[in-house]
Amino acid sequence: MRVTETLLVGDYKIVQDTELYRFTSDAVLLSRFQRAKKGERVADFCAGSGIVGLHFYAENRGIASVTLFEMQRELAEMSQETVELNHLEDVFTVENMRVQDIPPRYTEYFSLILCNPPYERGGFLPADEKKALCRKEISLTLGELAEHARRCLRFGGRFSLVHRADRLAEAIYTLHDCGLEPKRIRLVAGKAGDAPYLALIGAVKGGKKGVEVLPTLINDLKGI
Repeated sequence: MRVTETLLVGDYKIVQDTELYRFTSDAVLLSRFQRAKKGERVADFCAGSGIVGLHFYAENRGIASVTLFEMQRELAEMSQETVELNHLEDVFTVENMRVQDIPPRYTEYFSLILCNPPYERGGFLPADEKKALCRKEISLTLGELAEHARRCLRFGGRFSLVHRADRLAEAIYTLHDCGLEPKRIRLVAGKAGDAPYLALIGAVKGGKKGVEVLPTLINDLKGI
């Protein structure tokens, strides 16, 4: 069932479906990990219902455009409904396609790409396929994600993603091998004293070596 929820930033609202994958606190943490630069062209890969791109836009100023890429038709349609609900058609574009199929017109187009990707390994039961596509590396691997983020970023552009903490090493060397140099890392824990379960990673296309490791973030949004 389609529902409209308040974003809790300004007067923005977002359309969700109780039967499909709904966003979690991971998306909000990612949208707050970077700040926008003036004239930023932003992409949200694996956009789902558009939460990361919308939340990032709502909390920043000076953004020129936001493009939401989502492969599942129902989720892309919800993203479009959210765009129209918030009267953001002049800024937002929704593309219903796989990351691997992003057309050449977007090559070296974006200055910032945000992504909350599927980051679990494993298969799925047929009844759970739509949710599993959002959670598991079935249709998009980490390597493919990094490759196409590099292709779509201009030189010096930034790529920010959230991933599992236990795959941090894999994420770092995969990004590095694709020419996306990790520059900022922040681990996320559920509460003080707990082992981190998430990693926020910021990389730069063509960036120099050297990474800033920020203090561990305690996630006080876990009820989302």
